[in-house]
Amino acid sequence: MSATVRVGAIDCGTNSIRLLVADVDPATGELTDVLRRMEIVRLGHGVDRTGVIAPESMERTLAVTREYAASCRELGTERERFVATSASRDARNAADFIEGVRAAFAEHLGVEVSPEVVSGDEEAALSFAGATGGLAARGVPGPYLVVDLGGGSTELVRGTDHVEAARSVDVGCVRMTERHLVSDPPTPEEIAAATRDVDAALDVAESVVPIAGVATLVGLAGSVTTITAHLLRLPAYDATRIHLHRSSLDDVRAACNDLLAMTRADRAALPYVHPGRVDVIGAGALVWRRVVDRVADRAGLREVVTSEHDILDGIALGVARRA
Repeated sequence: MSATVRVGAIDCGTNSIRLLVADVDPATGELTDVLRRMEIVRLGHGVDRTGVIAPESMERTLAVTREYAASCRELGTERERFVATSASRDARNAADFIEGVRAAFAEHLGVEVSPEVVSGDEEAALSFAGATGGLAARGVPGPYLVVDLGGGSTELVRGTDHVEAARSVDVGCVRMTERHLVSDPPTPEEIAAATRDVDAALDVAESVVPIAGVATLVGLAGSVTTITAHLLRLPAYDATRIHLHRSSLDDVRAACNDLLAMTRADRAALPYVHPGRVDVIGAGALVWRRVVDRVADRAGLREVVTSEHDILDGIALGVARRA
């Protein structure tokens, strides 16, 4: 039996930062959670408009990074990887953020961990690895279309046991909220403008990632899991109920339309919506509805699978297998 490796994986996106400490068997890919954490830090707030990470957003994110480094030390991680995605690719002051992360780990873990600002293609590959690791064993058929709907970008990845095609496009729940859905609730004109943006981006993605012939659509990340919680009407957010839930297209569309039409006060009253998602979940619902409609049209699918396993699990698996 091969030995497990205790790893610390950090995924820092546009809207949230997350930590996974896990024991991973590099040979089999089996992953056992030790700790999962998620904080909404809005690192990418305003980046689409200004081109820079705001000082308060950077400090919020670095404060949580210091906590994550301390958790890695306390839990005895052997290897760590910090992956930064859309906001850190786009911002002119990304170098300041990278230096802040390096300093946080040097101080609180005692080793230097330099954040890796990954390309959209690598982000897609990590998401695919994390999302599809256990699907075949559960009888979920490929080819899969894995869609990771983030704050600043959305990745579409097709494959079965490996990535066959992938494309990242700059539509996400934070970016679409800041660009279009500014009213509360959004106006029909704002929704129409956002829909045009999303559809144009999906046209670009589909030119690279074929949708016809896909057997299973798998949705990842906080917008998709929150939409699933909404259609299940959970009394509280429950990852065990959400993970690998199969939803009918009609249920997904109804949940998306409902969340998009709500006021922020109505969304805030829902027990499964994280406070940091209240203002952006409408845009996330719009993006997800357009993806679902397109896949239903091209591939004839009638249900959607939601996964709680995503890029964070892919990062953990990858760092465990590093020589």
